[in-house]
Amino acid sequence: MLCVSCSAPATPTGPPPTIAADSTVHVAAGPQYLRGAMHRFFWGKHYRKVWAVPVEARVINLRTAIPGGFTPVREGGSFQTKNLRLVTRDDLEYVLRSVDKDATKALPAQFQKGMIANLMKDQTSVINPYGAYIVPPLAKAAGVYYTNPRLVWLPDDPALGNFRQSFANALYLLEERPDGNQRDSPNFGRSARVESSRKAFTNLIYSQRYRVDARQYLRARLFDMWLGDWSRREDQWRWASFPAAGGTVYRAIPRDRDHAFFKFDDGVLTRIISWFKTNYQSFHGKIKLQNVEGLNRAALPMDKSLLAYLTANDFQQVADSMRQQLSDGVIRQALQVWPQQVYNLVGPEFDAKLRQRREQLPAVAAKFYELLARDMELPGTDQAERFVVTAQSRWQLRVQVYAMRDSRPDSLLNQRTFDARETRSIKLFGLGGADVFDLQSVPDARIALSIYDGAGQDTIQQHATHTKASLANITVYDSGDGNTVRVMPKKIKVEAYKPRAEEFDAAGWLLRHRLF
Repeated sequence: MLCVSCSAPATPTGPPPTIAADSTVHVAAGPQYLRGAMHRFFWGKHYRKVWAVPVEARVINLRTAIPGGFTPVREGGSFQTKNLRLVTRDDLEYVLRSVDKDATKALPAQFQKGMIANLMKDQTSVINPYGAYIVPPLAKAAGVYYTNPRLVWLPDDPALGNFRQSFANALYLLEERPDGNQRDSPNFGRSARVESSRKAFTNLIYSQRYRVDARQYLRARLFDMWLGDWSRREDQWRWASFPAAGGTVYRAIPRDRDHAFFKFDDGVLTRIISWFKTNYQSFHGKIKLQNVEGLNRAALPMDKSLLAYLTANDFQQVADSMRQQLSDGVIRQALQVWPQQVYNLVGPEFDAKLRQRREQLPAVAAKFYELLARDMELPGTDQAERFVVTAQSRWQLRVQVYAMRDSRPDSLLNQRTFDARETRSIKLFGLGGADVFDLQSVPDARIALSIYDGAGQDTIQQHATHTKASLANITVYDSGDGNTVRVMPKKIKVEAYKPRAEEFDAAGWLLRHRLF
């Protein structure tokens, strides 16, 4: 039963619009997740009590919530979350995201009913239904972009039109949709153009004019780990673009915090499952360093591409600054955003865990760097690049990537010195364009170097020899489409090969990012 009152719940501070409401309701997000002791023993306590407690939510009227109202335009969402996109009279976009989830849609049709479906639906209780609600003040303090979810109850509103049957009488998070012109949104950096991951990555690998603010992305990724948010695949991001010298720089906007504060391994059977599904990392007070790899598996293709030129010092500087910014006061204030009923259940627990995890950020950053540094992939673009490889010492290898200009000197795009004590392999991908791979000096075998020519007629040339051929560990993969290869065969292996799609050009490289 819904209880109507006139008081308004606490909501996160953020940009307009302010949602008008004549009333509020008291409603539980998911009382069906309450289970008996035996079920909880095997399948976990999770956040069942949080799902079952009634909280206060604003009743939203789509026509009067803001001046000009909201117009529903499109249904969307993933296998779990049901979304409804809304637009304002100023063409700003918002989205209603269902608080309750239904993962059974990911199952084959024959399994979407019955015991398997019921168990899968029951595991929605691993999610804190109000977890996303406390993220904005934490993200703001950490220097990470964020959306501003507001808890609303959508009644059987005639303004829903054709969406009325599917969306009426349910609890939602209403938040800005990061897309297009966001000059009035400080939480998106006031970017005049926010783009999807598909658009941003297409630009990044087709043209040298685009780049990502890697340190800002790293900050967002460490913030993910602090929250225990393991579901950070490419579609969970948008990209705020800004003019920069010679082109455009992108800064990351995380979205969809459904899997932040995940609590899975507190049942006998769910704990066993977590041994095999190592990406299902639970939100504990301690981040186990051996679990950092699993925690970041979903975002690995992005991390390898976007963080390739950051050093261990960069990782530590970002982690240290975040540790200072996420003070005890910031954490306490963020938790006060929750409805009092929710805070009473899990507020003190979250306060303690967030403070414990904050202290681990430098160690987690070091482990994250170690994992990424092990095997490096350095792509070019579909424009012409020159890759310069220089042995700095027996242990160190420097890679510099230049943009090749017809009538101007080559321009340095990226560079990094790799150490064999951290890195065991480096792969260079020319992708498109007439690229040049200059081996200024041949490194020894401590780092395996592979060169993939990709599309275009490339040049691979060796400028110096090595005193011992046995110490070289370099392989040139020649697709045989008119490349010029000038290397000493006894020192550098040349192998004919047929490039896989993701090794060939920019369009193929997007396959690594699950965007095609």
